[in-house]
Amino acid sequence: MGKFLAGFIVITALLAGAAMYYLQVYYYYEPVKANGFDDVQMTSLVSNLPEPVLYDNFEAIDASSSPIRYRACFTTTMSNAMLTETYISYEDADPLTAPAWFDCFDAVSLGADLEAGRALAYLGQENIQYGIDRVVAITDDGRGYVWQQINACGKVVFDGEPVPDGCPEPPHEY
Repeated sequence: MGKFLAGFIVITALLAGAAMYYLQVYYYYEPVKANGFDDVQMTSLVSNLPEPVLYDNFEAIDASSSPIRYRACFTTTMSNAMLTETYISYEDADPLTAPAWFDCFDAVSLGADLEAGRALAYLGQENIQYGIDRVVAITDDGRGYVWQQINACGKVVFDGEPVPDGCPEPPHEY
């Protein structure tokens, strides 16, 4: 009887682990359909509003289970020299990893490119959802990446602390 129970526990644990892995890596993600016009936006230095930028080969995924699961890849002919004079740079850009099956988005390689100056990050849209910024990074060879990350206001508010000076008031659910 003990062997049966031990085997049952092991099999149940393996099935539960496989189910959790599948749910985290595959189940919640959906492809994002490109509309061909404003899938990639960056915030203008002049208007302080997001504006569509030129792009091709857009590919993206998103999940409703978390606001920071959005990832996108694209190419652009716009140079970083022109972009830095037109759009707001993003300090502390930290690309978040994507599922391995979404192979166009390599956060480790992109992070190294950002640190080495081979890629620059721009503000896509501030507070696309409260406390979450959309970040766009462009490499020197025109590859582009988009992800969402928690901003400074979100880090504080999501930890249950009072809203810091300079941050908008959060919606009631926080």
